Amino acid sequence: MAAAVQPRLQLVVVLIVAIAAVAAAAETTTHIKVYWHDVVSGPNPTAVQVARAAVTNSSSSFFGAVIVIDDPLTEGPDLKKGATPVGRAQGTYISADMDKVALLMNMNFVFQAGRYNGSSVAIMGRNEVFTAVREMAVVGGTGVFRWARGYAQARTHTLDLKTGDATVEYNLYIKH
Repeated sequence: MAAAVQPRLQLVVVLIVAIAAVAAAAETTTHIKVYWHDVVSGPNPTAVQVARAAVTNSSSSFFGAVIVIDDPLTEGPDLKKGATPVGRAQGTYISADMDKVALLMNMNFVFQAGRYNGSSVAIMGRNEVFTAVREMAVVGGTGVFRWARGYAQARTHTLDLKTGDATVEYNLYIKH
């Protein structure tokens, strides 16, 4: 009886390895570069503070502030000079460090034009604003990016210290 089980077990192992190889071959890695425009000033802000802690106003890091965003995503960095829109960054960021300006980012990049129209990527992680390159996790997606995983690198392109408006270059590396 034990001798009959051995060939079946070998067959099962071979099938599992074959299925895993096919799944790995079907997976692809996509790189997307977009510009994220966080507009907090003016008559039509795309980032709005919805909550704050008692200590937020006296905190050098804005600790406890909660901001909801619906920020434009574009192919180029200049929103005012007609950069091509590709979607929206929708979600929240929370000032979550008492000592540094570091945000907990929780957002979806919702693609509304181009090759990825109708798909989205979910991004979550720490964003220490004044660090040159920040890395956050891609934790999922929809449409073309269903079952996505990967990472996003953020680099500040421009930051207006008077208004708080910022343009950030995001490079997404997505396995799906």
